[in-house]
Amino acid sequence: MSGVLRRILTVFALPLVLLAVWWVASARSTSYYLPPLSKILSTFDDVWFGDRFIADVVPSLLRLLTGFALALLLGVGLGVLIGSSRAVRAFCEPMLEFLRAIPPPVLVPVLMLFAGIGDTMKVLVIVSGCLWPILLNTVEGVRAVDEVLSETCRCYRIGGRARLTTLVLRSASPQIMTGVRQSLSVGIILMVISEMFAASNGLGFTIIQFQRSFNVTEMWTGILLLGLLGFALALAVRAVDRRVLYWYHGQRSAHPGGR
Repeated sequence: MSGVLRRILTVFALPLVLLAVWWVASARSTSYYLPPLSKILSTFDDVWFGDRFIADVVPSLLRLLTGFALALLLGVGLGVLIGSSRAVRAFCEPMLEFLRAIPPPVLVPVLMLFAGIGDTMKVLVIVSGCLWPILLNTVEGVRAVDEVLSETCRCYRIGGRARLTTLVLRSASPQIMTGVRQSLSVGIILMVISEMFAASNGLGFTIIQFQRSFNVTEMWTGILLLGLLGFALALAVRAVDRRVLYWYHGQRSAHPGGR
């Protein structure tokens, strides 16, 4: 079996097995609240592959990607700044511990007061949750930069931007990508939550409208769509990880027992 085929089977085997179990277990269901998977799938096309895709799915994805991108820029930038200086880290650490302990959904009413109920509020909610995994992992990655490599840069007078890009960010990039993967799932959750408050479109808004109007099968199609989007975005992040950190994964393959 080729490596590509083995990788595809590894990625898709468990989801397909779970769908098959769901299909069989729900095949004879007569419950209004737990319809058969066959009925959900047959309704899926009518609900999402039409005007609703442009009206609800696209705005949700744009909010998610915008918030995620802003959190990535802020998290990496602040993480490098805080992780590079022991004094800055000691000064910021109490406030960071305080802020990250606040659940982002609690901030929705506060952000609504300052940013209104439009897309800005929803993007800020996503940023408020996605920021912390990226920021904290970046700080730890910068702190773990090899001292020997740091001294080598000093000896060769490599500083400024060259040191930042070739040593600091490169050394911290495995930790940064760990934070990116963690923040993605957080971002999807917060995208849905933010759209349940004073929204007029989006996946979260549509799913809650289906629930309130007792369109249970349509509600299940929205939940299934969220799972598919999360799965697709996770695969995209994994592909970026493999491409950006090819050197790191090569080292781990060559030395399986090492870091």
